[in-house]
Parts: sequence; structure tokens; C-alpha cells
Amino acid sequence: MKTLNSGRAEAPEMYKTENDIPQNIRSELNALVNQRLASAVDLQMQMKQAHWNVKGPNFIGLHELFDKVDEAVESYVDMIAERIVQLGGIAEGTVRVAASRSHLPEYPLDIADGMSHVDAVATALSTFGEAARGTIDEANALDDADTADLFTEVSRGIDKWLWFVEAHSQLAQDKSAPDLS
Repeated sequence: MKTLNSGRAEAPEMYKTENDIPQNIRSELNALVNQRLASAVDLQMQMKQAHWNVKGPNFIGLHELFDKVDEAVESYVDMIAERIVQLGGIAEGTVRVAASRSHLPEYPLDIADGMSHVDAVATALSTFGEAARGTIDEANALDDADTADLFTEVSRGIDKWLWFVEAHSQLAQDKSAPDLS
């Protein structure tokens, strides 16, 4: 078993590891990626909120879509948490931690109709996607190509789900065909 870098055995900040990224850089990455983990956990719960509570004529399609988005986000949560641990950190992914640290806007609890959920889910996905892209840049600045690559994968997935969700509202917002000139 690896020993701890910190004298606090009850809650170490970083574990000793043979990972060749310097400890001070791993510590910065730990804080950065734990911030994204909090938002990812929040995002997953927001997707479930939409899945459970959507109503209206497009119920089944949106109910199933929000469930698929939730499943994808759950895999991103796991990848993000595992990256923290790979770097010697502790994945701080409880719901209480997520609630206190997430940068996502609060999900509206008083909505039911499908289009309101589409708008709220699109906002959550786009906000998280923007943060994921920022994490790519921050990880690159810290010379951690692996973390940058992980967030490239997450960002690509979030953008795909955002496309699927926004497709439900784009034509309704603008009844005219897009200007392709």
C-alpha cells in the first residue's frame, strides 16, 4: 500500500504515487478536476430531475433522452473521479460537496412542460461544456495531456448531447429555415 504525502492520515490531500507528474502540479490538478467533478455530479442529478419530472406531448421522447444523457454524464463522473485518484488525489464526489461547489445554475424545480426542461437541460449542458473546455486549456497549461484528453472526450460528448437536446427547440424558436448563405 502506498504511503501518504500528508501527515493527516484521516483525510490526506494527496497520496504518494509513482506518477511522474510533479506533486505540486498534481495538487493543482486535483483541485481543478475536483471542481469539475462537483459540477459533473450536479449535472447528473439535474438530468435525473428532468427525466423524472418532464410532462407533455413529447413526454416519452424527452423522458428517454434525458435518461440517456444521465447515463452518459454518469460515465463522465466516473472518468473524472478516477483521474483524480490516478493523480494521487481524493475524489470528493458526494452530493453535499457537489451542491456546495458546483458552478452550474440551479435547476428550476417548478417546471414540468417538456420545452421548459429542454431549455433548462440545454443551459446545464452548455455551462458544463464551457467549463470542460476551460479545463482542457488549464490541464494543457499544467503539461498534463492526459487530463486534457479526458476533458476533450467529455466536452465532445457533452456537445453531442447538447445537440440532441437543442434539436427539440431550435425549430420552435425560429420557424424559418436557417440562413445558410
